[in-house]
Amino acid sequence: MQVISRTLNKLRLLFLKDKESYSVFYKILGFLPKDIRLYKQALIHKSFSIKDNNGKIINNERLEFLGDAILDAIVADIVFKKFNSKREGFLTSTRSKIVQRETLNKVGDKIGLDKIIKYSHQSLSPSHNNNLSGNAFEAMIGAIYLDRGYNVCKSFMEDKILKEIIDINLVAKKEVNFKSRMIEWTQKKRLDFEYKLVDCPNDGDGNMMFNTELLIEGMSLGQGMGYSKKESQQNASKQALKKILNDKELQEQLVCLHAERILPVQESTDDDEINEEMDSSEVKETVTDSE
Repeated sequence: MQVISRTLNKLRLLFLKDKESYSVFYKILGFLPKDIRLYKQALIHKSFSIKDNNGKIINNERLEFLGDAILDAIVADIVFKKFNSKREGFLTSTRSKIVQRETLNKVGDKIGLDKIIKYSHQSLSPSHNNNLSGNAFEAMIGAIYLDRGYNVCKSFMEDKILKEIIDINLVAKKEVNFKSRMIEWTQKKRLDFEYKLVDCPNDGDGNMMFNTELLIEGMSLGQGMGYSKKESQQNASKQALKKILNDKELQEQLVCLHAERILPVQESTDDDEINEEMDSSEVKETVTDSE
């Protein structure tokens, strides 16, 4: 059936007006769009916005919003059925790894969206356009949903993305949340840690960035840059984990710093207890003398 369907689609391509565009999307999707305007819109970044005859601004932001929600539902559906004995935490983690920005950017690049996205080079700096492919991919999912419905969206993810690009079993095992790992490790060792925002420099093109430093027991162990606080904290955590987990001496040093920090508190507590005992003794002696 699939061979027959592909043959029919190729024949249909010969009689379509905009053969070149249909051919591009057919190669990406594996099926011919019904309303090709949706797919073209999915590739228009807001920096390249155009207006229709009624003055309405056209870009991929609304499709991206829709695609984000649909993609979450589809991946949750797939993960739920594939890992039928796993708990909620595992399912949530696996879904997050698949729909995270880094993964979607790679998927977008792999299917060639990076080469056909329309955006303004003047309005969008090269250092800040690394999410273009992922955003366009979400918009493409939105376009598929509006054009062909949920089931085609799901088939596209299963047959085109998860079979050819993403190995869902490997993704499920992959640890990517460095901040969570960092917090878990420090709490286990009862170490004091702090994410400190150092500054917010521009990237040279007027885009604000965040520079975050990770302090553990007062020692600076990681520093990360990002276009959001969350991204900068992740990068700082990644750097710190790389240092800590490969250095036993550093781990011991942190434990010693922790001991030195809490020791004065313990000594102070002991002194307070001694003073309380002395005060109590003095009261007893005073009562005895008065008697």
